[in-house]
Parts: sequence; C-alpha cells; structure tokens
Amino acid sequence: MALGILVDTSVWIDFLNGKETRQVGYLTNYLQEEGAVYVIPIIIQEVLQGIRDDKQFSTVKTTLINFPILDWPSLEAAIAAAELYRNLRKTGTTIRRANDCLIAAYALQFDIPLLCSDMDFELIAGKSNLVLV
Repeated sequence: MALGILVDTSVWIDFLNGKETRQVGYLTNYLQEEGAVYVIPIIIQEVLQGIRDDKQFSTVKTTLINFPILDWPSLEAAIAAAELYRNLRKTGTTIRRANDCLIAAYALQFDIPLLCSDMDFELIAGKSNLVLV
C-alpha cells in the first residue's frame, strides 16, 4: 500500500463546511503537500447524502471520486466489519455506528492511517491495530 491516509466522513464534512479543527488543518496541509488521500465507497456515500445543493453535490462527487479509491470486495469488507464489531463487543466495547467498523476495517485491511474526529475510532484503535492520524 502506498503511503497516505484515509479521511473519515466527519473530517470531510468539517472541511467542506469551512470549520477550523485540528483534523481539517491536518487535511489541508496534507493536501497542499500532495500526500495521498484515499477514499472508500461508504465515506463517499455519507458525505454526498448530506449535500442539499445539486451543484455542490456534483462538485464534491467529482472531487471525491478523483481521489484513489480503496477497492475491496463488499462481501469481504462487510464480514471483516462484522467481525471487528463482534470482537469489540466481546471486550465490552460497543461501537455506536456500524459504518465506523466498516471504515476501520478498510483502514486495517489496507494498513493505512485514519484521520478522524469520532470517539468511536479511538475506542476501536485502543483495542485493535487501527492507526489514527
């Protein structure tokens, strides 16, 4: 896997809304340094489904699909995410959003750090090999 980062939905939303967070600052600097930023289908879906304006939807869609997309068969990804969720539950950790396990499973599968601002990913990282930026 090439060096790079996977950027979670929450960071993309803050970035697109012009919020000034530590994660947005990191992403902005990373993009300016021409670092590899990867996306996955579920993140594209989550970002796009929240956009109400048709023109912005089109612009953001074009932008996101021009980043390298991590390709993993959906059945394998779904099973890996379910296994991650179950393993976390066995340790007493319940993740609030199943999509977070899917996103984490991609990061783990491709051995790529995740840039996020969601507490669930910190819980996942604490009990797995997930690397957070």
